[in-house]
Amino acid sequence: MLDREGFRPNVGIILLNTRNQVFWGKRIRTHSWQFPQGGIKYGETPEQAMFRELHEEVGLLPDHVRIVARTRDWLRYEVPDHFIRRDARGHYRGQKQIWFLLQLMGRDSDMNLRATDHPEFDAWRWNEYWVPLDLVIEFKRDVYQMALTELARFLPRNNHHNRYLRSGMRPHHRDELGETDSAAFDGTPSGEPGDPAS
Repeated sequence: MLDREGFRPNVGIILLNTRNQVFWGKRIRTHSWQFPQGGIKYGETPEQAMFRELHEEVGLLPDHVRIVARTRDWLRYEVPDHFIRRDARGHYRGQKQIWFLLQLMGRDSDMNLRATDHPEFDAWRWNEYWVPLDLVIEFKRDVYQMALTELARFLPRNNHHNRYLRSGMRPHHRDELGETDSAAFDGTPSGEPGDPAS
């Protein structure tokens, strides 16, 4: 389902934990990381599509999350010709997306990357809100930047971190990979771009 300009309606999902870190998924069989996203089917609202994609890609149900905010308008990116199937060239230009900011109300253990027979991710981790955009395929980076920037003002206040800031102490937490917050990402890309299909 394309609009008159050749853009496919799509949703993107920024999922927060209680520390305002975001779900960062590794695309299956690649070294590329991204947020969950997917197309809006005919007859679906963006919100319905978001909940369907959330379950298909991350295994979460509506009860596991709370909608914090969404982008006001569609954010668009064009897909380079060499990523477009030959039979779609000349018609398909790219994606137009509504982005949702969600708060995880459940637990990490509620997530299931194998909720469907066609998983999108084979690994995931929590990452600081401003994700390393050089790990995102190049033509999606501007949209990621726009979505993160627009939705940043809706981030819930994080009293846990404020407690440390008031005391003058620096928090040190370990994530699943055993890295502290300050060493969660050193700015170096870890692989080549992934498949932009979804």
